[in-house]
Amino acid sequence: MLRITDARTGEPIDAVPARRSLTRVEAHVERDDLSALRVLLVADVLARTLELGGTPVVTVADPPPELRARADALGIRRAEGDRSGAGPALHVLAPDATTVEGIRIEVAPVHGTADPALLRMVLLAAPRRQPVDLAAADLDGARETLARWRKSVATWATRPSKPVPERVRQELRAAWEDDLDVPAVLEVLRRVEHADDVPHGARFETYAYADRLLGLELTRDIGAQW
Repeated sequence: MLRITDARTGEPIDAVPARRSLTRVEAHVERDDLSALRVLLVADVLARTLELGGTPVVTVADPPPELRARADALGIRRAEGDRSGAGPALHVLAPDATTVEGIRIEVAPVHGTADPALLRMVLLAAPRRQPVDLAAADLDGARETLARWRKSVATWATRPSKPVPERVRQELRAAWEDDLDVPAVLEVLRRVEHADDVPHGARFETYAYADRLLGLELTRDIGAQW
């Protein structure tokens, strides 16, 4: 069960009262800037996390058209409902956003500029409550890691399939269910990449499974000629 820090109290709580109850993930954005884009990204990852845990989710957001276009470029799924829907709501918003009733999931601001092709990776690598200065971020490292992982996944996909090792599955779930700790998910993938006891087929399944949360298109180069 996902545990999330409620910004109202600073305490971790269960994100949803019942795993199977329909839950609204509401992203509160008003401006067209990278900080608002990060709010939409965190809402997207939150919805993916709940779905992986078996919770039905409807996402709610009304971004300006320019911000919606930037979100599309990052693979952020479009909203599916409105704020009048039934069910409990999780509110994803900036620290200075208008107060809302319910669980508040705050997202720190972003400063600077970056290649949109790298932005999702860079933002996922930072804890959501930590401000991001893109001028100081390791953009070259993010570019190299993303390219290497996509190429490796395409190679591993040609090997006999093996299931995700249970210990690895538990590590991934423990990370994302602990206050949406996406950087820890990425760290699990780094360990699996070089683990001698994980067959290539199991590496492929591990990365494909984790990418259901990350949305980094890690399987997009399967079948490509290198």
